[in-house]
Amino acid sequence: MPTLILVRHGRSTANTSGVLAGWTPGVSLDERGAAQAAALPGRLAALPVAEVVTSPLQRCRETVAPLLAARPGLRVHTDERLGECHYGDWSGRKLAELKDEPLMEVVQAHPSAAAFPGGESMRAMQTRAAEAVREWNDRVARDHGPDAVYLVCSHGDIIKALVADALGLHLDLFQRISVEPCSITAIRYTRLRPFLVRLGDTGDLSSLAPREEHADGDAPVGGDAGAP
Repeated sequence: MPTLILVRHGRSTANTSGVLAGWTPGVSLDERGAAQAAALPGRLAALPVAEVVTSPLQRCRETVAPLLAARPGLRVHTDERLGECHYGDWSGRKLAELKDEPLMEVVQAHPSAAAFPGGESMRAMQTRAAEAVREWNDRVARDHGPDAVYLVCSHGDIIKALVADALGLHLDLFQRISVEPCSITAIRYTRLRPFLVRLGDTGDLSSLAPREEHADGDAPVGGDAGAP
């Protein structure tokens, strides 16, 4: 089975403004995010990427643009199932405002029971993303062989949910996983089990320094902005 390279989009304007973007249109990469995307072709230079699949959202399309420019002829596909969680009425709101919502406690401690008002449940989010990846595994293996490598550019909660699925973790544990902007996570699928071979690799250790906003132990919903 193929190896899946999961890339979270580069840092976005919503990340730095503390907004839960969801599917809000017009959310682009900020200056740092654009630089992260520009560095992506070099970071992936040793990998024979057979296909690229991206979330339809602007910040993901902008993230893969430099890679596509560096590899003319590399096929790119859009798959809505790998788009951000549908946060419904929470979309576009400040995370600081959402912190006191009763649902936020459920999102943090019992996400398998969390459903966003006017949006989708976190269970549904994980199910659609995992189904998409399994279909792409079959398609890439058929078209490029069982040892092929392909790339999916998606979002923090989607990637965390896929990692939990690969590790056989209950969704209620997925908030223990962290993936920073433009980080690379790799899952090698086999007939009997997947292997997590990279998690949240940015090549930059500065984000390991203590940060005040992590002191309460809550996971960043929608993904955080990474190192300052």
